Amino acid sequence: MKNNNEYLAAIDIGTSTTIAMLGRKTEEGKLEIAGIGEALSKGVKRGVVINMEETAGSIKQAVSQAKAAAKIDFTKAYVGIAGQHIKSLINRGTKYIDNPEFEITQKDVDELKANMYKIPIETNEEILHVIPQNYIVDGEPGIENPVGISGKQLDGNYHIVIGQTSAAKNIEKCVKKAGVELIELILEPLAAAQAVLTEDEKEAGVVLVDIGGGTTDIAIYYDNIIRHTAVVPFGGNVVTNDIKEGCAILLRNAEQLKLQFGCALGELADENKIISIPGISGRQSKEISFRNLAYIIQSRIEEIIDAILFEIEKSGMADKISAGIVVTGGGAMLTGLSELLTLQTGYDVRLGEILEILDDDSPEDMRNCMYATCIGLLLKGFENPATVNALAPKTEDTDEENTYEKEKPEPGGFFGSIKNKIFSLVEDKDLK
Repeated sequence: MKNNNEYLAAIDIGTSTTIAMLGRKTEEGKLEIAGIGEALSKGVKRGVVINMEETAGSIKQAVSQAKAAAKIDFTKAYVGIAGQHIKSLINRGTKYIDNPEFEITQKDVDELKANMYKIPIETNEEILHVIPQNYIVDGEPGIENPVGISGKQLDGNYHIVIGQTSAAKNIEKCVKKAGVELIELILEPLAAAQAVLTEDEKEAGVVLVDIGGGTTDIAIYYDNIIRHTAVVPFGGNVVTNDIKEGCAILLRNAEQLKLQFGCALGELADENKIISIPGISGRQSKEISFRNLAYIIQSRIEEIIDAILFEIEKSGMADKISAGIVVTGGGAMLTGLSELLTLQTGYDVRLGEILEILDDDSPEDMRNCMYATCIGLLLKGFENPATVNALAPKTEDTDEENTYEKEKPEPGGFFGSIKNKIFSLVEDKDLK
């Protein structure tokens, strides 16, 4: 019998796909994924809820699948947040030490952090995260942990993440409509970084780029400290729209065309190969060359890269990115993306697949970078001191097969259905 009190749940509400996941920490400290559910996202645009009922329906479907796969009920979850409304800033706080020994205690550190939640912000905004960067004691900078050090004045530098109150509330409402209580909203690039970045990369200086359907999330680390976070308000969906317009085809065909045959670098595509696309409602089929498709994709990806470079320059860390760029998310699987990123930015680039943190019993396809955010949400949850209060209630396993809806995701995830190709590939056709 599974001990349900060991498990945590996470929900990643993406613009393209909503993922629910249930996992636990093993005795060896690995993460075991007990169940996963995936649903086509509806009612979400660029990471922001625009239709409550549709979004709640997608969440409910993904949650139902995760429960069925794990045979475990859960009523609470950690949930990711992104969107173009997210912004960040650096702020410094000060506290004077008033105990007789002038020794800094954990209480002093906690109070200094709590004061950061009180800084003035816009009326329609709320503070999502206050992340300590470093401390200064009596003018001595660069202190990571000031507890136990003697001093009269404690200063702290903090990275503060701010989001729109309405956007956060709408996510909470949708999750609640789906029958799940929100434990905590976590910024998605912070979660993804937890799943794909090594400690060495964070120390040397690294840029995490998480390309989703509606947004591209960015997190920059240096000296093991988060230095900058940002959300670019476009992602893989704009590439799909460009293919739709450029090739005059249906949106669903454009998405499958991108996933099956897409390439982010035109020079890598074979100019002598074409794809035949079924015509609309019985009309004559269309033929598109690999290379023309690649150049459509490349032009839009270059715009995304320009936005990434802008955020790197804005962070002031451009000359400290020794470990280069780690690209993850569903959009990272596009052929030629790493090569184009290297060419355009000058940084080393690697694909951000899941670190060696999953146990051997977890499905192999869980290491796919499209699951980085959801796995990171679970890892963040297990770091939370209050996690014990968030664990699912105990329920006994049952032999009845119909305990939960028996909706199971396609093998290989939501996009596994791409294996049923609707296009015919004409090999080595001379277009001249």
